[in-house]
Order: sequence, then structure tokens, then C-alpha cells
Amino acid sequence: QLNMAKKKEAFLKEFKEGPLQFKPTYKFDLYSEVYDTSEKKRKPAWTDRILWKVKNLCEVASKEGEFPEEENLISVTLNNYVSHMTYGISDHKPVTGTFKLEMKPLVTDPLVTLHAEGEWSAEHDVLIRYSTVREFPSSAWDWIGLFQVTFRHVKDYVTYAWVEDHEISSNRDSKQVYMSASEIPKMGGEFLLCYYSNNLQSIVGISEPFQV
Repeated sequence: QLNMAKKKEAFLKEFKEGPLQFKPTYKFDLYSEVYDTSEKKRKPAWTDRILWKVKNLCEVASKEGEFPEEENLISVTLNNYVSHMTYGISDHKPVTGTFKLEMKPLVTDPLVTLHAEGEWSAEHDVLIRYSTVREFPSSAWDWIGLFQVTFRHVKDYVTYAWVEDHEISSNRDSKQVYMSASEIPKMGGEFLLCYYSNNLQSIVGISEPFQV
């Protein structure tokens, strides 16, 4: 039924699905792996499915009247597509899919390049050197945050320094700011520096990992 619908319905045609290499997931007697033994004796069916689709830029741009050179910013690969027969609280068996997503960068070069200067520890103030591309729209509200390498969100910073308030030197090629020793984590570990742009509302530069 699904394959027939994908041929007829325009909105379904571009959706993809992995191979059905598991048994039908419906209908089961509760708390068992036995197909329907009720009076209706429904035929087993693959009623639980996972479909996916990636919107490409041309599809989005066509609505805006623009046609960019790059067609896909995101590629999706299905790693596995399985059912879980041990779950018995429903007459359906759950289905899961695991995907790998690859995202192409929107820019080829970072807007801001960051370096942790010298040895970093909680025993003394530390220095950060950074440089920006010429057209970068900097703001007095930009800041550089210290993050653990496992951070997941811009608010996961350990501490931060305002790029203007903490600036100690500046020239045509780069600027230098300091971060107070009192804010450096004493337990140490592996960290990153991230530059947050207030105008772009985004992290626009990330340093190489380094030890504290």
C-alpha cells in the first residue's frame, strides 16, 4: 500500500525508506511474539515504518526566486532499520532507524580564527589571540567562551571574555584578550575556545583543542 501511494501521491515520491529486513510488526497478541489469534485473525503487516526526506536548497530557493550553486547541504545515510520484538505492551512492535547526517559548511573559511596563547592553568591570567576576515561584522557584544570539547550548546561555556572589555592589544592582523585566572577550571582537561558573534547570533570560530 505504501509503495503504491508513493507512486501516486506527489508529496510521498521523494521520501526514502530502508529495506524491510524485519518481520511484520502488526498485529500481535499483547505481551507476546504471537500474531493475532483473536476472532479477526488479522494478517501480519508492516504498518510501522520510517520514511525520510532531505529538502535541498533548490527546492527552498525556488520559492524565493534564487538558485544557488550547491544543491544539498545535508546528506543522510541510513545505518540500520530494525524492529524490536521483545516489547509486548502494544499490539504493534516498535521500529527504529539510526541515521548518519553530514552537513556541508556554509563557508569554506572561518570568519574568526582563535588561538590559546602559552600554557593555560588556573594559576595565572591566560591570553587569547584571534583574527577576523576583513568583512566580519564585529560587535561590542561579541564574546569568546571557554568550552569543554564535549559541549553541545552555546550556553555550555565554562567562562567567557568580552572581546572589547578584555582586549589588551590590537594590530591590523590580530587582537589579544585576556581571561581571568579565577575563571579557569582547576580540574583541568581538554577545552576549546569559541567566538560568539552577537550580530550573527552564532559561533563563528572555534580553536583547536588544548589542555588546561
